[in-house]
Amino acid sequence: MVPLTWFEMIGKYKKPVKKPINFKVGDLGPKMLVEQVTEINEFDLQDLCEATEQSILEGGGFGWLAAPARSGLEKFWRGVIQVPERSLFIGRMDGVVAGATQFVRPTRNNEAQSEAAKLTTNFVAPWARGYGLARNLAVAVEDAAVDEGFLVLNLDVRETQTAAIAFYESRGFVRWGKHPRYAKVNGNWIAGYHYFKDLRKTEA
Repeated sequence: MVPLTWFEMIGKYKKPVKKPINFKVGDLGPKMLVEQVTEINEFDLQDLCEATEQSILEGGGFGWLAAPARSGLEKFWRGVIQVPERSLFIGRMDGVVAGATQFVRPTRNNEAQSEAAKLTTNFVAPWARGYGLARNLAVAVEDAAVDEGFLVLNLDVRETQTAAIAFYESRGFVRWGKHPRYAKVNGNWIAGYHYFKDLRKTEA
C-alpha cells in the first residue's frame, strides 16, 4: 500500500495528542507520530488491519489466536471508534499506520471505579518494532488519562510478553496480581499479570 503524503493525511479525523508528536529516532531513523483518531479513512483502516493481522500471527497478545477475515477486522476497528468510553490512538512509521492502543474509560454506571481508566490492546506490527513506537502509544494514553483527571490507570498482559512487562514496570506500573489461566493458546494455559499505576505520581 502506498503511504499517503503528509498533506493527504491531514484531516478532521485527526486529533493530535498532547506530547507524543513527530517522534524521531536519530537523524536517519523513521519518523514516528502518535495521534488520537475519531474517524478513520480507508487507507489508514487497511494499514491498521494489516498491522493487526501481523501482530496476531506473531502472538501479539490479542484475544484472537488466528487473524479473522479482513472484513471482521474492519468492523472491529470501526466499532472501537464508535464506543463512547473508548479512544483509539494510532502510531505511524513514516506515515504508515503501524500500531495502535486504546484508552478505556469506565462506564457511567460504574461510579465505584469512576477514577480508574484502562490501557489495552497496545501493539505494533513486527516490522515497526524496536524504535519505541509502542512506548509512545502507551505514554499517549497515560497523558490522556492524566488530562482527563483519572487517578489510576490499569492494564493486564500475558506473562510471555516480557518486553512489554519490562517497559510497563519501568513506567511505574505496579503488579498486583497474577491470573494463572489468563489465556489459552495452542491448548496450553498462559498466565497473565495485572498492573496499575498511580497517576498522581505522574502529575508530581
